[in-house]
Amino acid sequence: MKKFKLTPVALVLIAVIVVAAGAYALFFSAPDGAKADTAAAAPKPALTVTAAQPEQTRLPLKLGANGNIVAWQEAIIGSESSGLRLTQVLVNVGDTVKAGQVLARFSGDSVLADVAQARASLVEAQATAADAAANAARARTLQDSGALSTQQINQYNTSEQTARARVAAAQAVLDAQQVRGNNTQVLAPDSGVISARNATVGGVVGSGTELFRLIRGGRLEWRAEVTSDEVIRIKPGATARVTAASGAQVQGTVRMVAPTVDPLTRNALVYVDLARNPGVKAGMFAQGEFELGASPALTLPQQALVLRDGFTYAMRIEAGNKVRQMKLETGRRLGDAVEITKGAQAGERYVASGAAFLADGDTVQVVTAAAAGAGPAQAAPDAGAAPAATK
Repeated sequence: MKKFKLTPVALVLIAVIVVAAGAYALFFSAPDGAKADTAAAAPKPALTVTAAQPEQTRLPLKLGANGNIVAWQEAIIGSESSGLRLTQVLVNVGDTVKAGQVLARFSGDSVLADVAQARASLVEAQATAADAAANAARARTLQDSGALSTQQINQYNTSEQTARARVAAAQAVLDAQQVRGNNTQVLAPDSGVISARNATVGGVVGSGTELFRLIRGGRLEWRAEVTSDEVIRIKPGATARVTAASGAQVQGTVRMVAPTVDPLTRNALVYVDLARNPGVKAGMFAQGEFELGASPALTLPQQALVLRDGFTYAMRIEAGNKVRQMKLETGRRLGDAVEITKGAQAGERYVASGAAFLADGDTVQVVTAAAAGAGPAQAAPDAGAAPAATK
């Protein structure tokens, strides 16, 4: 019997047919779970996230500064009498006083005696002046008769004028003594708060000695230091929020901007009137911000930002729901919104929260915020997001 010998080409064809038949049988005979595992070529999402887009909004323009809180104006109240003894001191540091209120009293016994003496001298001068005036009047009636010479008549007239001058001098002395008597009471020149007291009962002080210091009107101001290139941005009437060292916060209004700049520090002073607040005291150091209006800004929520190695990043969602780590530069903040000055554009999508758990190139499943709040069982993919693989 003659043997049938297969050629190499025939052997190859038979092998291909056998392999194809086996694969076909294996595929159609495999269970549904095995088919799904074979089809699951897409990578598994690393995290289910929601997306946020940069938004255009208006953020306030603020300028920070430091400075001291001082009295708006401080009046020095001194003694106008010399050599008198203090008998009463009626106010103390921190007291609120009104204009004209009595702050202290000096002993007035010696002053009263001087006033009485000056009044007696005035009465004497007035009597002498009246006698001189009568003599001069009689002399003038005899001027045409020749009974008195012209020289004698002139002497009577001179005596009259001299007596009148002495009356005026005595009156001036009496007025001066009465003023001195009024100065035995130290009066407040303006309403305000007593900030210092040097007056002591029983002390004998000289004229001009400082007794009290008074913060006029109780007004305080914040003298903020700003650089020479920033001072031109601040105008009188601008609003400022000041935080004192005590933690108290108070509103202020710019009263004046200094017309000169310190040549040593290159800083300028801005004078800010402060509203009254018991937690704000003169001499305190304070920090504050000037409110200079608002300007448009591109913002992202704070939760979308990640701080790594001293830089700010966000995870941008790209095609196929893959994330890319983007380095951003931030600016102003208002509540949860953070200004993005560089690195992001409007219309892009970023991971709204959980970006810290992702790495560059990870795949995520994007769902809507409502679905994310409903829980994993009810989470639905966001529009445009790739569906997650199922097993």
